[in-house]
Amino acid sequence: MYAVIKTGGKQYRVSEGDVISIEKLNAKVGATVEFDEVLLVGGNKLEVGTPFVEGFKVSAEVLENGKEKKVIIYKYKAKKDYRRKNGHRQPFTMVKITKLDGSKPAAKPAVKKEETVEAVKETSEVNISMSMKKDELLAAAEAKNVSVSSKATKAEIIEAIEASAK
Repeated sequence: MYAVIKTGGKQYRVSEGDVISIEKLNAKVGATVEFDEVLLVGGNKLEVGTPFVEGFKVSAEVLENGKEKKVIIYKYKAKKDYRRKNGHRQPFTMVKITKLDGSKPAAKPAVKKEETVEAVKETSEVNISMSMKKDELLAAAEAKNVSVSSKATKAEIIEAIEASAK
């Protein structure tokens, strides 16, 4: 089993036991860190997140904090007596992946459109507002015996319901 995690603006393909060097984290050596931003989980079945896989975490142990080898930056322009020398050592954290944990959260039951419309029809007194869906407004109009075209806008449906209430 493997996972693709996102940390430090980069993406890494990891599996249990891997030792990777990532952008510096504020964690001491020996500490355990968790990566929540899991983009993809592979193995028997490939699971792609939108944008992240929900309920999946990757745990890792910090092995080392340090700096990479020095990189020399040298700027030079011919015939202009321009020379600039600079160096850079990128900080890193070396981690060992200890666990890929995929506990799925409980799925919310999907509410069908017909169920919401039936719920509006069942209630006799409904507060009509623009935040309601058009189907719900049409159902409320039907419940109050107001004839409204299905092509009418939400504002027109509300206007017709209010006019019939007066």
